[in-house]
Amino acid sequence: MRWTASMLFLFSAAALAADVGEVKIVQGTAHIERGAEVIAVRAGMAVEPLDNVVTGADGTVGITFSDSSLLSIGPDSRFTIDRYVFDSTTHAGEFDSTLSKGTIEAVSGKMVKESPEAMKIRTPSSIIGVRGTHFIVKLDEPKK
Repeated sequence: MRWTASMLFLFSAAALAADVGEVKIVQGTAHIERGAEVIAVRAGMAVEPLDNVVTGADGTVGITFSDSSLLSIGPDSRFTIDRYVFDSTTHAGEFDSTLSKGTIEAVSGKMVKESPEAMKIRTPSSIIGVRGTHFIVKLDEPKK
């Protein structure tokens, strides 16, 4: 019985660290904060749940997720993949993220086509439930 529980835990931990997408394009300064690591973004690298993608003033990053969602992160942005689960057979899943600052542009993929409520983006002042296929979220700096 202990062996089964241990294997289930190991499988769950591996699933949480599974690649959920791939960086297709990177320009300028950008890095991923993954746990205690800070990793320079490069084309072809995998993204994982809980990754924080941070771009500099000259940085942009394009990511394709496993459900074919496309995400472009603009300059001076901070985007976090809070939760990403996708079943490639049924196209069911959940994509929760946070845009702390900056801009993203996205084209939703198979997951949102199957379940329109599956994708959510949090900002410092709101939660956006994605219902369409193409959208832009831009956070303006607060006026001082």
